[in-house]
Amino acid sequence: MKATISTDIQAYNEAQSETDQAICSVLAATLNLHLPGAEHKVWHAHPVWFLEGNPIAGYSKQKAGVRLMFWSGADFEEAGLNVRGEKFKDASVFYNDVAEIKLPDLERWLQKSREIQWDYKNLVKRKGKLERLK
Repeated sequence: MKATISTDIQAYNEAQSETDQAICSVLAATLNLHLPGAEHKVWHAHPVWFLEGNPIAGYSKQKAGVRLMFWSGADFEEAGLNVRGEKFKDASVFYNDVAEIKLPDLERWLQKSREIQWDYKNLVKRKGKLERLK
């Protein structure tokens, strides 16, 4: 059974421009499909998918486009995730048109997001120190 997109994420997507709505809809559907059982909600003002309370992937509208971010993506060793976080282990890619989304890449990144995880859930408890979960 395919999980439905939460109403808060649907509302986020619908608030975007027509071009960005298309991008957000593809991202939401693909994240939902390839992260079965993941909790998903609007968190810190943008859609995020969580596994066991740990943020895995999400997207947000920014000046440069729709940013797809993987919290542990820096360790995926993927050239397509070319925007790296400076402080943590995140990596991102920006989309400005739905045609830029390469589903085989996205599906591979989502598989890696299940296999490679840093513990962001306990970041505050550990006073900003990240530990590898998987």
